[in-house]
Amino acid sequence: MSGHSKWNNIKQKKGKTDAERAKVFTKISREIIVAVKEGGSGDPASNSKLKDVIAKAKAANVPNDNIKRVIEKAVGSGDTANYETNTYEGYGVNGIAVIVETMTDNRNRTASEMRHYFDKYGGNMGAAGCVSWSFDRKGVIVIEAEDLDEETVLMDAMDVGASDMSNEGEVFEIYTEPDSFSEIRDALEAKGYKFLSAQIEMVPQNYVKLENPEDIEKMQKMLDMFEDNDDVQNVWHNWDQED
Repeated sequence: MSGHSKWNNIKQKKGKTDAERAKVFTKISREIIVAVKEGGSGDPASNSKLKDVIAKAKAANVPNDNIKRVIEKAVGSGDTANYETNTYEGYGVNGIAVIVETMTDNRNRTASEMRHYFDKYGGNMGAAGCVSWSFDRKGVIVIEAEDLDEETVLMDAMDVGASDMSNEGEVFEIYTEPDSFSEIRDALEAKGYKFLSAQIEMVPQNYVKLENPEDIEKMQKMLDMFEDNDDVQNVWHNWDQED
């Protein structure tokens, strides 16, 4: 299973400016608020969804104090916005499949903006399910390789129930079934592993390369527009950005 496009995205995110990292914190804060409200608790021990979001926040280097403040705000109903989740699917240039997951307090505004981004850069938004069939929903745990022994990591991953692992040179990518993701992440953390990323993702079944510089520029601008929108939580696609 190839994960090179995934790791390339992580490297880009690690190099973001402080302002861009602040946007990431804002998006994760929304997820924390929704997790507290839906789970009915600010205690991750009794709210599994909150526990997963906290793990995602820590992997994204969100400070513990920030996480604590957002949870306290959500528990105290300090944030009265009612966020809802929506998913938009469509195509970029050359038929590249794109899935955009959003969390918004204004569905009409968000839907209009998503359609605009698709249209502006040579793509088009499609109906629900038009591209998601070509992705697999999986838990993905990314560990920096550094001085780790591949065989040891593989044995540890398989021992706690992981379904697959790939070596991308700089990182190891461990894959799980969605239902067992939280348990496996906790087990690997207990073994002392630190994560660059740990979340449920839509993993492409195949990747598409772009050769034309103009197409590459359009596709990158489209993804940047999605990522820069505060309502967008995740963007999944099958563009092979290895080069």
